[in-house]
Amino acid sequence: MQITNDIKYIGVNDHDIDLFEGQYVVENGMAYNSYVIMDEKIAVMDTVDVHFGDEWMQNLKAALGGRTPDYLIVQHMEPDHSANIDVFAKAYPQAVIIASAPAFTMMKQFFGTDYADRRQIIKEGDSISLGAHTLQFVAAPMVHWPEVMVTYDTKDKVLFSADGFGKFGALDADEDWACEARRYYFGIVGKFGMQVQNLLKKATALDIQIICPLHGPVLKENLEYYVNLYQTWSSYGVESEGVMIAYTSVYGNTKKAAELLAEKLTEKGCPKVVVADLAREDMAECVEDAFRYGKLVLATTTYNADIFPFMREFIDELKEHSYQKRTIALIENGSWAPMAAKAMRTRLEGCKEIAYTENSVQIRSALTEENVAQIEALAEELCK
Repeated sequence: MQITNDIKYIGVNDHDIDLFEGQYVVENGMAYNSYVIMDEKIAVMDTVDVHFGDEWMQNLKAALGGRTPDYLIVQHMEPDHSANIDVFAKAYPQAVIIASAPAFTMMKQFFGTDYADRRQIIKEGDSISLGAHTLQFVAAPMVHWPEVMVTYDTKDKVLFSADGFGKFGALDADEDWACEARRYYFGIVGKFGMQVQNLLKKATALDIQIICPLHGPVLKENLEYYVNLYQTWSSYGVESEGVMIAYTSVYGNTKKAAELLAEKLTEKGCPKVVVADLAREDMAECVEDAFRYGKLVLATTTYNADIFPFMREFIDELKEHSYQKRTIALIENGSWAPMAAKAMRTRLEGCKEIAYTENSVQIRSALTEENVAQIEALAEELCK
């Protein structure tokens, strides 16, 4: 794939993977992106996953057309991008490896060597010239590992953004960018909103015409759309007006309450209502929706003097990813000693800028007329 006259795509698609990072379902696979910049000197941008070393090397050799690379630039040491550093180093022993100091420490850990005889350590503000292309390096610590650097090509105005602006899915997958980019962002990067904000401040000072991430498609058009989404996500703002109802239910009564609330919200004109059964739906997608919408309803049963396990996992995921700036409503069910609402509030302690609704619902086994009235009042409050 030709990105510009001098920049070529040499990455690979992975359709064999079932779980990315051992936990995220990726039905449409993953892309491991790598690029080569052809100039007086040649720079290769990152490698790919260990299972695709041969394919990547073939892509690289085809792009080189018989020439020899001068540099391998390592922006991120996560193994899906760095696994073939040593393969490259052995194939091209004269090439210089460029990375941050923490990245070379990690290379020693991964490969038993930090390439001291052929390395070039870079830091914020450093640059190298390839000829017509000058590459400027921008530190991006904790987006989402501490060693990360991103790279800006001043000639073609390309930002090589490491894991920033990435998404799940192979490049030949026909799917909406925002949906899988959002799930990727909040699952993997979302905890580090402040660090992403810091990087965005640096990036907006650059004249960027193309974004080349390490996962997902190269972005060439309507870049403001992607940057604005990242601004919203990393500042924990509300992307879409609406209500997410997340529930667990043992015998169906809490489910009935959640579905009745969804019905009432729709009747009252709520712009968007999303209902998720936490025991059956992909947890990462549930987390994604909790961050997407401004209001969240948690409905669960008292279970072993606590809350149902899937709700506990869900809340823990939200906390781990710095859930904040939202309105939360609680629905609890308990046959003899309802404790779920209190347990959910306790588990949510530490989440910043959380507002709880005045109305709540307490079910004693099955829905009553009083519960229906409580749900009506809660729907009215949430629709304001």
